[in-house]
Amino acid sequence: MGFMSDAPGPLIPPSRTETDAMIRVDQAGEYGATRIYAGQLAILGDRHPASRAIARMAAQEKNHLDRFNALMTERRVRPTLLAPVWHVAGHALGAVTALISPEAAMACTAAVETEIDRHYEDQRRTLGSNDPKLGQMIAEFQAEEVEHRETALAAGAERAPAYPLLSAVIRLGCRTAIAVSRRI
Repeated sequence: MGFMSDAPGPLIPPSRTETDAMIRVDQAGEYGATRIYAGQLAILGDRHPASRAIARMAAQEKNHLDRFNALMTERRVRPTLLAPVWHVAGHALGAVTALISPEAAMACTAAVETEIDRHYEDQRRTLGSNDPKLGQMIAEFQAEEVEHRETALAAGAERAPAYPLLSAVIRLGCRTAIAVSRRI
């Protein structure tokens, strides 16, 4: 990515290649999020008290995914080649955390959204005012991701078994997925 600093905008505007990579990784992340929530709902069903919040967050992630899909088509950005991996891995992560406990499912959401908040903030800083459409989408989605994290924390994420370890492992997985989806 372009050089980042604490200044309001980037010192070097991102190249088309860098902007394409942002869109590719964001679309992959939103796809992964829809799969995580699908896995959680497959285990918890629609009658569990956490299911309503999960379904609401899933609907927002689906909206994010649809909008990134449209942007990819508009700008002719190729998707990540890892979509089949994220399809399986996302669903498995959601299902496994829901099998552990509803609090573990919420811990998964809190961990993922913590990393996505950081990721989107870095992207906004890198973009500065150079791509207002993408910057606005990212800002809008970032606000909803923060809301998802807060919802998960309020629903008991920190009460999940081995929360610090679970959160750290999921956050590392997110950072890894972001890094590889950017290029592959």
